[in-house]
Amino acid sequence: MSTDFSQLPAPAKLNLFLHVTGRRPDGYHTLQTLFTFVDYGDALTFRPAKAGTLRREGDVAGISESEDLCFKAARLLQEKSGIRGGVTIRLEKRIPIGGGLGGGSSDAATTLIALNRLWETGLNRAELMELGRLLGADVPVFIGGEAAFAEGVGELLTPFKVPEHWYLIVSPRFGVSTREIFEAPELTRNSNPVKMCDFSMGFGHNDLQPVVVRRYPAVARLLDWLGQWGDARMSGSGACCFVPFGDASGARLALEQIPQEYTGFVARGMNRHPLRDWL
Repeated sequence: MSTDFSQLPAPAKLNLFLHVTGRRPDGYHTLQTLFTFVDYGDALTFRPAKAGTLRREGDVAGISESEDLCFKAARLLQEKSGIRGGVTIRLEKRIPIGGGLGGGSSDAATTLIALNRLWETGLNRAELMELGRLLGADVPVFIGGEAAFAEGVGELLTPFKVPEHWYLIVSPRFGVSTREIFEAPELTRNSNPVKMCDFSMGFGHNDLQPVVVRRYPAVARLLDWLGQWGDARMSGSGACCFVPFGDASGARLALEQIPQEYTGFVARGMNRHPLRDWL
């Protein structure tokens, strides 16, 4: 891959299942989940700027500069590497915000990968993953670059190849707060730990889904509608939901019938991140 810093991909992820297995004394939840990437996501462009300068080109609806994980990632890389590189970042946002598709985490990961190369900081994959962990629990899997089984609070990653199905992924046009769902008193926090040797697409469930369904009736309706096509599930803490298909044509046919209150897209699963070979 050539070193071109324009239109770099930040793919969305799906949690094919998500079990909450406990809660630590510090309040963090332990979980087991299976991540896969999809060939749909945001795009970022990075242009060199005056040393020490971080600029954002264009506005991103729903994300202030102070909340922008791309900027937080760039600042963190400056601080930890000691290299005062400068950059102008342009983000083209396609992944729904608050959809459980890992958009912010993916943007942060792509930023770390790109600036590590642009600024020649020389950090290896493990070092970048450690920085990513400081930005969010889902960031390391994007830097790791492989579909993975995650345990602990999401930091223990084991590469795991899954069938690269086609998916219809649908948003109810609003986001859900991850913190709200994890803090819900009715959340199941004692799912039995599982082993991945028997994984199939019908394996497991999402412990967060019942909480979101009770609190957000639109997500319940969305899952009911998707259920006519197969095993419909919510990704992460929601609000986006998905259903797998054996081919693109079936997924696109379903997309054509989507109710007007929702918006969606068709994407193919990927076991490798498009920037995997950049590290």
